[in-house]
Amino acid sequence: MPEQPRLTIQGWGRPTSPRDATVTGGREGDDGTLELAPFPDLAEVLPKAARRHLTKELGWTQRPTPPVPVSEIRLAPSRLAEDCRQRLGELLGEEHVRTDRASRLEHAGGKSYLDLLRRREGDASDAPDAVVTPGSTEETAALLALCSELGVVVVPFGGGTSVVGGLSGVDADDRPSVSVDLGRMASVRSVDVPSSLVTVGPGMRGPALEQRLERDGLTLGHLPQSWEFATLGGYAATRSAGQASTGVGRFDDLVAGLTLATPSGVLELGHPPASAAGPDLLSLALGSEGALGIITELRLRVRPRPRTRDYEGWSFRSWAAGLAGLQRLARHDLLPDVVRLSDPDETRANLLMASGPGARALRGALRARRRSGGCLLVVGWEGLPPLVRARRRAAASVLRESRAARVGSRVGESWRKHRFGAPYLRDSLMDAGLLVETLETAATWTALPAVYDAVRGALQESLGRRGRTPLVMSHVSHGYPTGASLYVTVLADRDDDLPIQQWLLAKRAATDALVAAGGTLTHHHAVGADHRPWLEREIGPLGVDVLRAVKQRLDPRGICNPGVLLPD
Repeated sequence: MPEQPRLTIQGWGRPTSPRDATVTGGREGDDGTLELAPFPDLAEVLPKAARRHLTKELGWTQRPTPPVPVSEIRLAPSRLAEDCRQRLGELLGEEHVRTDRASRLEHAGGKSYLDLLRRREGDASDAPDAVVTPGSTEETAALLALCSELGVVVVPFGGGTSVVGGLSGVDADDRPSVSVDLGRMASVRSVDVPSSLVTVGPGMRGPALEQRLERDGLTLGHLPQSWEFATLGGYAATRSAGQASTGVGRFDDLVAGLTLATPSGVLELGHPPASAAGPDLLSLALGSEGALGIITELRLRVRPRPRTRDYEGWSFRSWAAGLAGLQRLARHDLLPDVVRLSDPDETRANLLMASGPGARALRGALRARRRSGGCLLVVGWEGLPPLVRARRRAAASVLRESRAARVGSRVGESWRKHRFGAPYLRDSLMDAGLLVETLETAATWTALPAVYDAVRGALQESLGRRGRTPLVMSHVSHGYPTGASLYVTVLADRDDDLPIQQWLLAKRAATDALVAAGGTLTHHHAVGADHRPWLEREIGPLGVDVLRAVKQRLDPRGICNPGVLLPD
């Protein structure tokens, strides 16, 4: 498997070759400055019919709104005192403490719409004052203790893919900050085949782990859309959910144990296969977002590589019918490993934007069944061939009873082939003057329709301009016996004068609406800075006090990623 491209400063980037990519998706100039590779024009990545659809629906006029050149991004001088830098260098080695412009920009913020807007406007005020790269648990623990002594904030950095402000580094006391890049801790430390366990460093990325596990006929099977870039430590810190999590489980289900370095010491958490020795402290570290310390090692449950993969598409006439069909599958314990039910707006957009055999097959199947759109369901099964065949047949029976129509394997295989492609469109859409952002939640089967309506209504009302409404597209991405997740993508004509305020108002309205309707604050993107004002509504004031008490014990000076998770 080739080396994976690194993220760009603006967004996902679109390097022509993985080996051509640097932190900008371009290259480093002869003078050491960063140069930005141009993103493709929207006409290159979006069919004419899709552009016409967006123009009609959004009242949007395509216009060039490129980001400022990287050389013009504003970056304040590093505030790290020389004696601090010297002591960090003595601990880690001078080569592992960097304050150069390129390193600091590369570690500035994440990939939320607001992060990208600020960077496109030339604002890198959230950049760290230095980047440090420890190489072991011992070095990380010593680094945290030293930063606590010096009053320096630490923000863990894996793939930089947070979409909820998880790398903001906001500190009420405005102390200097360092980004702790975990790239040096990216090895597979052991593979226990009989126990189906692998021990890895937090900086390892999904593709590299899968390549190593393939030697032993194993797989982790955790495939979020950020799979090409995000790290395993980031999965654990945010309680990630992959595209096959309906079958293999969320990432927190796959963690058998971990090591957490804190300013107060090191915690070894989790005892596979199971233990009843008091409350499970492992759950405190999972989803802690770097606010309690830094994960330095993970012990993960793996499984045999699937011998067969079977993906296919189905069509429901309505969103309500699709939800009812998935609910029936869940009730009979027949949910596939991958479940993705698109609402009518997302289905229509997919038909307009998609090309190739899968799109042609879908259009042909819908015409044959006299359906103009409806709701597309993509399902996938992986594993031993006899089990896959049996599960598929049983699920197909329930889907047909729910009045779904099968639209073929080419539709499912097309989705599987292109499932990591959507983020690469984002830069081109933003370059053309569009607001592009996502949010997600989860709710019980009973509450899910109300949550869906509430989020759509809030976004349409808050982003409506000149009598036009935004395009709000939704899909169910993970199913459970008791409910499902809801993933929402919104496109709107961007307010070029107040783009940040435009999304902040919409995000607040949507979050208030989904929480009031019975949705969870977040299903798999974590809390970050974006969601923390609402955390108390989800876990209660006593729950927040418990988390604060734990943080006080592990991080008494509050240096560990203070801008996330806990409300002010």
